[in-house]
Amino acid sequence: MSPKIELRDVKKSFGSKKVLDGISLTIEKGESLVVIGGSGTGKSVLLKCILGLLKPDSGSIKIDGEEVMSLSGREREALMRKFGMLFQGGALFDSLTVWENITFAVRQNQKMHVREAKEMAVEKLKAVGLKPEVATLRPAELSGGMQKRVALARAICAKPDIIFFDEPTTGLDPIMADVINELIIQCTKDLGLTTLSITHDMASASKIANQIAMLYEGEIIWLGRAQDIYHSKNPYVDQFVHGRAHGPITDGKAAAS
Repeated sequence: MSPKIELRDVKKSFGSKKVLDGISLTIEKGESLVVIGGSGTGKSVLLKCILGLLKPDSGSIKIDGEEVMSLSGREREALMRKFGMLFQGGALFDSLTVWENITFAVRQNQKMHVREAKEMAVEKLKAVGLKPEVATLRPAELSGGMQKRVALARAICAKPDIIFFDEPTTGLDPIMADVINELIIQCTKDLGLTTLSITHDMASASKIANQIAMLYEGEIIWLGRAQDIYHSKNPYVDQFVHGRAHGPITDGKAAAS
């Protein structure tokens, strides 16, 4: 059986700046991989390349064994239906109600009666621990934690095979962040999903990941089991996961400047 996601020697530059410098990753069906790294290390570019929002300069990206870098517009549209996405800020539409937000993509792709769409939204709200009456509210009436839950409900609504999480706990207090982490674990387990997340939040990464990869200056410098990340013996990884002010990441930059 082919891996769910497979990247081989993926490269992407913007002008003279190399952002991804030969990335190779394999994510098996049902696995949860978290990519960690500081700001500007290429995490978001990596995610956009897999989603097809950016085209790599070279390399291979396969989903379920199918090369996706050369897909036509219609073929890519079909591929995108396999994906769910939880954006960093939630990215809910302010002008739409919660139920309209949750079912937005589904209603775009298939004819659906309003009542059916509302019932679907309520079912997904239940899956993320929210009450049915939330369905008629607008995003501005929700707390940050509730907005994240609604965004997660939207991500799972179309029953995707793969969900991408972009900084899923950004802007949340530690308790609500842990609630979101628990929901991510439960939803992905219940639905048998494969997940790829990017974050700099080590509490989140350690909790939701089976595997963790660290991206630094466009390269994967460490890849292993989540439980091994704090004993990696890699000085760059060690500085990042322990949040130390001094180490090869910051001291190297200071020397360069």
